Amino acid sequence: MQLRKMTLMLAALGVMSVVLTGCPDGGRESLTCSTNTDCLESEICHPDAKVCVQTCTTGTDCPESAKTCDALSPTNSQKICRCTTSELCARDQRVDGANLACSTTYNVCVPKCTANADCATGQTCDTTAGVCKPGSTTGNTCSGAGQSTCTYGEFCSATKCTAVPAPTCPNFNGKPAKNFDPTTGTGNIIYNVEKLIFGTQCGTDTTAQIVKARVSFYAKSGTLPTTKEGLNGFFYVTTSGNELNGVPLSNEYQRSADGKSAALSVNLCTDKDFSQIVLGFYFTGGNGYCATLTK
Repeated sequence: MQLRKMTLMLAALGVMSVVLTGCPDGGRESLTCSTNTDCLESEICHPDAKVCVQTCTTGTDCPESAKTCDALSPTNSQKICRCTTSELCARDQRVDGANLACSTTYNVCVPKCTANADCATGQTCDTTAGVCKPGSTTGNTCSGAGQSTCTYGEFCSATKCTAVPAPTCPNFNGKPAKNFDPTTGTGNIIYNVEKLIFGTQCGTDTTAQIVKARVSFYAKSGTLPTTKEGLNGFFYVTTSGNELNGVPLSNEYQRSADGKSAALSVNLCTDKDFSQIVLGFYFTGGNGYCATLTK
């Protein structure tokens, strides 16, 4: 029975609530979920941790076990209650808190694990901390494009999960995106940059030519905005390290049907004599991506 229905039934029966005496406040054994309908009205199913988390507007809406009210992700403004320590998760009254730990990856209270079998698909059990963490799926079979069934920080390439390439170009020297780590990353993942145009005259400027590249990316969790104007922290980086807001430079934004991946075209003008250019792109909290385009 879905928890939403369970809540309504308990409210209607009233006096029969005595049957639940001695159980946690939620009257349930686990926080594990697959969709929002598995959770209470005041909760949502965390898209990555796959546990019910309480929604909030401010910290005062949150329980002692997870006191911080913060956005679900850089691209999803839905606010949830986040934990800081496993000791506080032990005070969670929805289930037996002794069986919970604070995930250092998602900062939400999750069931403790003792083996990989206790974790969701694509996760592994950190037996020291007793919590599930994203695990590499490199080499696993996948289908389509973008993240598909691969782990965050990987993408589906020729039906195999593959780690996104490290940014070795000078564009990212000294920048955080150069040392992106998927275990701590929070931003969108760029997994492909494709050349569209290289050589057309840039407007009326006879000394410049157009370089147009298609940038494909996916969100860590939640869904991407419906328009490019909703994208936060998207940057184009030159070989000298200068950064420009990539949104005003782009057009042709297209989002996938499920809202988890998207692509847009970035339009640049460069010297007409250049036959090769190195482009750098990144999202705040995500990976840096280098693309060498040849005329």
